[in-house]
Amino acid sequence: MKLSWITGLLLLIQPLNHSDSLTLTQHGKTIAVVHRTDFTMPLPGTPIMNAEKYNQFINQLDQKTYEAPVNARINDQGTIIQGKTGHRLDRVSFKEQFYAYFFGKGPSKIEIPEMNVYPRVDSELLAHIRVKQIGQYVTYFNARNQSRAHNISLAAQAINNYVVFPNETFSFNQVVGIRTAEKGYKRAPVIVKGELSEGIGGGICQVSSTLFNAVDRAGLRIVERFSHSRSVPYVPPGRDATVSWYGPDFRFQNKYNQPILIRAKKYGGSMVVMLYSSDVINYEPRKVPGVSTRAKRN
Repeated sequence: MKLSWITGLLLLIQPLNHSDSLTLTQHGKTIAVVHRTDFTMPLPGTPIMNAEKYNQFINQLDQKTYEAPVNARINDQGTIIQGKTGHRLDRVSFKEQFYAYFFGKGPSKIEIPEMNVYPRVDSELLAHIRVKQIGQYVTYFNARNQSRAHNISLAAQAINNYVVFPNETFSFNQVVGIRTAEKGYKRAPVIVKGELSEGIGGGICQVSSTLFNAVDRAGLRIVERFSHSRSVPYVPPGRDATVSWYGPDFRFQNKYNQPILIRAKKYGGSMVVMLYSSDVINYEPRKVPGVSTRAKRN
């Protein structure tokens, strides 16, 4: 039975005819073998390329060969860990080589041409913006509730080391992503329509609320924030920021001319968010009420 052209493109198969086949390699490793007939229009005479099939193939090849860059970060000891440059398919260069092969003027083997994809945050930038603390906030929770503490830790890790550039808007939902069991989140108490129940990811609103108060204290512009339908014990009344993947989000904009670094971590029964930037930033802090002693006991 003859394989479909898509299957034939992405599986490593033995060439039926050396002059008709094209071997694609990446860093010396063969990733696919394709054939001219996979892309040829069913017309007699001079071969004509099927543009639709080529475009589908190039999109799949781009996904298959893409390697995402890795941002620099600061570890728990305060050391800057260098990032890593990624790469993706150089479509223009590949197209030139592929056309040469298709029309019989090129080699039967192509090393995938790549172009660098640089990390959004490098070590030099981190060193520049870790200097001055412009905001911080601490909330408390019952560390004996292991599922809730686990969810708080996961969400804190997701926003830790995130850099918000000038005029950029930070979205808690976008950065943290959907909260699912597959991503490690556990069932824990949540507030739904004013009632206390259990749900996957319960506890992450404490992370978003702690972030909101640190952001507000730093004088950043709040774009979107919603309070719970009932009071919560970890922040003063009206100082919370509820979030839900299919509902409310917490968003803020960096209105300053310097990038903002978010540092977030769970320490025992406390959730800490600190905001940093360059020592040349001219920021306008606000007064924000602290956490009550009642919050510390819950």
